[in-house]
Amino acid sequence: MSLPRIAIDAMGGDEGVRVMVDGAAEARRHHDRFKFLLVGDEARIKAALETHPNMRGASEILHCEDVVGGDEKPTQALRRAKTTSMGLAVNAVKKGDAGAAVSGGNTGALMAMSKLALRTMPGIDRPALAALLPTLGDNDVIMLDLGANTDCDARNLVQFAIMGAAYSRIVTGREAPRVRLLNIGTEDIKGTDQLQEAAAQLKAATGLAMQFDGFVEADKINRGDVDVVVSDGFSGNIALKAIEGAARFVTDLLKDAFRSSFRSKVGFLISRPATELLKHHLDPNNHNGAVFLGLNGVVVKSHGSATAGGVANAVKVAARLLEEDLTQRIASDMAALHARGIERTGAGE
Repeated sequence: MSLPRIAIDAMGGDEGVRVMVDGAAEARRHHDRFKFLLVGDEARIKAALETHPNMRGASEILHCEDVVGGDEKPTQALRRAKTTSMGLAVNAVKKGDAGAAVSGGNTGALMAMSKLALRTMPGIDRPALAALLPTLGDNDVIMLDLGANTDCDARNLVQFAIMGAAYSRIVTGREAPRVRLLNIGTEDIKGTDQLQEAAAQLKAATGLAMQFDGFVEADKINRGDVDVVVSDGFSGNIALKAIEGAARFVTDLLKDAFRSSFRSKVGFLISRPATELLKHHLDPNNHNGAVFLGLNGVVVKSHGSATAGGVANAVKVAARLLEEDLTQRIASDMAALHARGIERTGAGE
């Protein structure tokens, strides 16, 4: 059974067409059911496809030369949604020409275009950006929101928890993912009024397909004791950047240490299998593919600096969410939330 095809913004990302096409081809080598709508400059896409015979019968090209700039304001990008590769990729999902869209371009512009074209699901006030992060446990942790909404109230946080748990059930296979709110402490009295109210609502919403465990501090995000970490976009983005910075600091520190002396270089050769495993675990390409949850369609954001392997992972994320019907899972969970007496707080936009 073939999946709905995936629209690829071939012009997005730091490297543009070559890496995006290479990544799609790599994903298809592992899953030959994937089919693509490649949006961008036709000549450049055809040139990139020359080295990928496995893509020839599985891809259609939608020609477009206009590109959203990395520093372009979302409001400016929205005006050109009908002429840019990013806008046309998202619009393909709206029209039903593709089941999902993947872009490595401007995050703010992609969110704005996706929200305008696809709208939020019934019961969801705002979409949230969710990503997988590595942990010391058996499963990755899902964290949201990571920057789409800098100011959130309690109902937004509750909705994020519902969406994150639905996503986590697909990724981890857990029937009741462990969900926590990011806070400055784990005590019940800690945190803002919004966090306190969201915690109260989630505790009251018994019978949902999640296990609400209260609060978690930032230093415990990657320990493996939680499956979903919920935050406003401001705090979540800061926490994410701190985690990424710490990972780069550790790897750079190890490089400097192993280069410091002849003995250190010998030690590096002996410990190389362990350091390679660490490098693999911390490489963001191996966890690439953030998702805009809460939309009437699947949109995946790839790192702008992602390698072909990273883009392939983003494509696989999009395909898995289509296969597992994430939007329907979220819709069912929101209906269950409202059925249990929690105040209905939105009907889409």
